[in-house]
Amino acid sequence: MTNARTVRRIIQSHRQREGAGFIVRRPVPTVGVEQIDPFLLVDEMGPITYAPGEAVGAPDHPHRGFETVTYVLQGEAQHEDSAGHRGTIGPGDVQWMTAGGGIVHSEEPSDAMKRDGGTMHGFQLWVNLPKRDKLMPPRYQEVKAAQLPKATTADGLAKVTVIAGEALGATARIETRTPIIYQHWVLEPGARVEQPVDAAMQGFAYVFKGTALVAGREVKDGQLALFSSGDSIELAATERAELLLLAGQPLNEPLARYGPFVMNTEDELVQAVRDFQAGRLGQIAR
Repeated sequence: MTNARTVRRIIQSHRQREGAGFIVRRPVPTVGVEQIDPFLLVDEMGPITYAPGEAVGAPDHPHRGFETVTYVLQGEAQHEDSAGHRGTIGPGDVQWMTAGGGIVHSEEPSDAMKRDGGTMHGFQLWVNLPKRDKLMPPRYQEVKAAQLPKATTADGLAKVTVIAGEALGATARIETRTPIIYQHWVLEPGARVEQPVDAAMQGFAYVFKGTALVAGREVKDGQLALFSSGDSIELAATERAELLLLAGQPLNEPLARYGPFVMNTEDELVQAVRDFQAGRLGQIAR
């Protein structure tokens, strides 16, 4: 018999300017919630429609000590870094970047979007790395939309795209450094599904379209529902809704954080800044 989770807190996202001037909706971090261990940040980018020449992104910036996960729903983003990696991700694609010991990274709308305009919508998630992996070599995992596992309930009312973890028999292709669930659910009116969530994980749902019922609690567009302990969560809807379901095993380690650097101690933060200033994270060759 399952121990169903409940919603112990609703967090309202706030709007914030990032990068070269784009606006995000951010439920975490917020006042009183520095992280939901191991998740450091959840940003919803857009949806925003740019006119030709208006699209902006996040020019060259460093990372050390954590992972960034970019999931695009609409539009195109191009990226490049100091390790010589370059690529473009479009609708439904995922880029999972493990910054590890450090990298300089650039994330921009594609050249076509900058030139012609268009709608941009997606998410960026920051996942903390355990102490043992803070200085690991940087790596990328990129999965195109067609390769992401998807599944549908028998009645066709709930659909899921599995980025990390497992749902409705579909298992993710991405390898994570700590056990994580990352799922995109689309719920039609009348949908009801019970999703297992490992009891060792801390979890939440972020609704970004419509209103969903999370453990029987109404959660509206732009709200994050933080779960209690348990080993399953019920998702339902009386109107069409979309949400991200996330859960991860807490690291329970000291957190020292300064902008794009996330370490365990203040001394490690100081060293990260010095390494960046000295050019030891490299620079993007153009």
